[in-house]
Amino acid sequence: MIAARWLSPIIFAALSACSSPRLAPDTRPNPQLITEEEVLAALGATTAYELIHNLRPNFLTYRGETSFDKRTSTPYPNVYVDDQPFGSISILQSIPASDVSTIRLYRSGEAMTKYGTGNAGGVIAISTRH
Repeated sequence: MIAARWLSPIIFAALSACSSPRLAPDTRPNPQLITEEEVLAALGATTAYELIHNLRPNFLTYRGETSFDKRTSTPYPNVYVDDQPFGSISILQSIPASDVSTIRLYRSGEAMTKYGTGNAGGVIAISTRH
């Protein structure tokens, strides 16, 4: 009887020590995705370029030469809108921020797998509000 009285707290303590800790949900933004909520909250942005520049400027950075021939190299991501080729980064200035739903950056390997070999610099994929 005395052993049972001491054994219960010891078992409880051992089981509590073995359980996994409760972690808070990860609230950091996805570094490769600009969500619709972020787009809506981006005050002052009038173009897709401004949205990206304000929220994930790393999307717009130089990725390095993708070919030995600099004339055919694509060191910056190509832009796709609703999974259709749209142009180079400069075209982002012509896309109204109000039309944008989400923006995703596909790095080199992902971009070439999803969109083809001409995308070694990556792809900025914009989904619009339909």
